[in-house]
Amino acid sequence: MASVNKLAILSRTLSSAAAQATVKPPVQVFGLEGRYATALYSAASKLSQLDQVEKDLTALQATIRGDKKLREYVTSPIINKKVMATALKEASEKLRFAPATANLLGLLADNGRLKKLDTVINAYKTIMAAHRGEVVCEVITAKPLDSSQSKQLEGALKSFLKGNESLKITSRVDPSIIGGLIVSIGDKYVDMSIATKVKLYTDVIQTAA
Repeated sequence: MASVNKLAILSRTLSSAAAQATVKPPVQVFGLEGRYATALYSAASKLSQLDQVEKDLTALQATIRGDKKLREYVTSPIINKKVMATALKEASEKLRFAPATANLLGLLADNGRLKKLDTVINAYKTIMAAHRGEVVCEVITAKPLDSSQSKQLEGALKSFLKGNESLKITSRVDPSIIGGLIVSIGDKYVDMSIATKVKLYTDVIQTAA
């Protein structure tokens, strides 16, 4: 309950018009990361910082992913929460992050939720994509698709679009799925991987035995 209350504070305290209704995102994102991202979107929207916050978070995410020591430091359960919150606040000022971005980092640190930072950023990106009329799609394959396969898949995925929506595809290679592909587009999820089929058939065989 305390965490939920602090999420509400994130939206209220960053706005000069605290009495205004919460700004609802164009798409609903679920889970804890969704609640943080939604509160951040509302606060950043009221402060006209939506694009700046996305830019801040994208740069931060890339830096953390590329720096193992920084990643371990940010997500360490040993470091005092208040110390981490203060350090992130000072770093945000030096990097000239938007107030909404700095407040999010401080809130995550204070709540011991920094390990959720990556998923919170992804959730915010999903909201911002919808804000721009983009439909985010993630395609996972066992090996990279060639240009012909990519065009064919993109053509099929565009059938899900409505009105003036545009498609934003991100591709990821995961050899563990063996073959086939896994597609997430909007709120739809389709698993056509060979690994999943093998598991399904194995379960059927074991049940029959």
